Amino acid sequence: MTHGRKKFDVQSLIGFFLIGGILIWMLYNNSFENQPVEAEKENTELVQETAVPLNTENLPATTSDSTQIAQAQKELGAFGYSAGLPSATENTTTISNDVLELKIDNKGGYISEARLIEFKTFDSIPVYLIKDGNASFNINFTTTDGRVLDTENLYFEPTVSQNGENQVLSMKLKVSENEFLEYRYVLKPGEYMLDFSIRSQGLNRVFNNNQDISLDWKLKGYRHAKSISYENRYTELIYEYGDGSDDYLGQGDLADDEEEDISYVAFKQHFFTSILLTDTPFERGAFESRNLVQDEDVDTLYTKEFAAHLPLSLNGGELNYNMNWYYGPTDYKILNDYDRNLDEIVPLGWGIFGWINQYIFIPFFSFLNSFLPSYGIAIIVMTIVVRIVLSPVTYKSYLSQAKMKVLRPEINELNEKYKDNPMKKQQETMKLYSKAGASPMSGCLPALMQIPVFYALFQFFPSAFQLRQKGFLWADDLSSYDTIAQLPFKIPFYGDHVSLFPILASIAIFIYMMMTTGQTMQQNQQPGMPNMKFIMYLSPLLMLFFFNNYASGLSLYYFTSNLITIGIMLVIKYAIIDEDKIHAKIQENKKKPRKQGKFARKMQEMMEQAEQQQKKNKK
Repeated sequence: MTHGRKKFDVQSLIGFFLIGGILIWMLYNNSFENQPVEAEKENTELVQETAVPLNTENLPATTSDSTQIAQAQKELGAFGYSAGLPSATENTTTISNDVLELKIDNKGGYISEARLIEFKTFDSIPVYLIKDGNASFNINFTTTDGRVLDTENLYFEPTVSQNGENQVLSMKLKVSENEFLEYRYVLKPGEYMLDFSIRSQGLNRVFNNNQDISLDWKLKGYRHAKSISYENRYTELIYEYGDGSDDYLGQGDLADDEEEDISYVAFKQHFFTSILLTDTPFERGAFESRNLVQDEDVDTLYTKEFAAHLPLSLNGGELNYNMNWYYGPTDYKILNDYDRNLDEIVPLGWGIFGWINQYIFIPFFSFLNSFLPSYGIAIIVMTIVVRIVLSPVTYKSYLSQAKMKVLRPEINELNEKYKDNPMKKQQETMKLYSKAGASPMSGCLPALMQIPVFYALFQFFPSAFQLRQKGFLWADDLSSYDTIAQLPFKIPFYGDHVSLFPILASIAIFIYMMMTTGQTMQQNQQPGMPNMKFIMYLSPLLMLFFFNNYASGLSLYYFTSNLITIGIMLVIKYAIIDEDKIHAKIQENKKKPRKQGKFARKMQEMMEQAEQQQKKNKK
């Protein structure tokens, strides 16, 4: 699996720093308690060459409307033949299997309707990825007689056949009976992925080799979820380029410079995705994403509008591309099983965060779902397991806190003794830590190891397709927010509803912070440092506001996680750690000669040199 530039949008940054910030502030107190540019791309207009005489020998021999055919010949040249066929009507052809239904228009030869049979929207309407003209697919080319044509305005002739269990639809844009441009769709049973090919036969005399041929694919993403702003947060354009790297256009109105060797383009709509893949990479591609939700109360139909501009290459004067379409769920397992790097479409986090999700949480959560009766129970069980696995880290952090608590009287004495000499106070404090075998950092470093796990889960729950429309307790959809009260007004940054799981999670976080920092934060407040009591109250409040519109499954995890952490800390405090024994151990350590580490020795030397320099300056 090859990784390119990873997704890390504003909301992810806020969540990451909020979670990490709360943890770091708590660690600081526990361990040191005694101290869219909008960009637009313009397609280059194709220059028409001098017209050449039209070859009309392949036009149909008979027609019911010779005037219409003559007009078609004048406008379309060789492709006027297609306008005289019986298929030159606004008819559609339907192909379907047990999971996907597609309707393909004669005009343009592209899909005019794509319905996912097994899924419904939040308001029980069938899930359509394409319907009522929200998508277009067009090949623009120049003919040898100087005409610039678009396939979306021309009529294809449909032919349906069966190849074993596969349905085959051939859409041919004809110049003659044996000369045509063909779109070929092959739909297999039970598959969201269908084979798709573009090929031409006998059009080397029609295509102008000196002018570019371009493919333009556009789509406006329909809203499918209860919160359009939350859905839009995970709606984005993703593409693979080069040797398997991937990039994306996230929020806002964005355009990307042309990349080379494009192997797939995905218009991702949070839980559903439309993807165009090609076996022969496009030489380059240009992409645009436009946010259609300016006002959540007014813009309720679409999320974003996507566009991809992909030049096509002729081989021997003909087009020949083997491709695939995917219209289906943004489900990690389904996408990963295709073994075409499509798992990168699911935003599991960059670097170590994504690895933790791919190799630990996704397999483990799937395992739990295989036998547990509820997805909510699976979240709780997974949370319990995660907290038990991390309990040694919690123990080390709490042990460090206990040591620092025992040393507090001696540190207070040093603070008073050297209150006028900060350098000497710091030096003697470090000596005390070294003799006692305690270190403020011994509590920080183990706990910081939890941040990758916390953030990985922060990415996992909003991306878990399995949670979509799965209820638990009062939440009817764990992939969206739960609602216990609907407000008659809207609160900025909070919303027009009250979610209970975020309230419970915030209360649990507040209790945890009180247990770990509340008792001593005021008396140990250092001059010039932020008011830690204010931080303690602010952090749960920020969590409350931030998660009110997030997936209730994520809030359920944080609520359960903090409850378990509180329980583990109570057990450690009252059943495992004995402060008298810790005190005796520290006094014993202080009597023993302790070899100073290289780093500690270097730090002490630096402080001594600084102290000597300070004395010289006073003289």
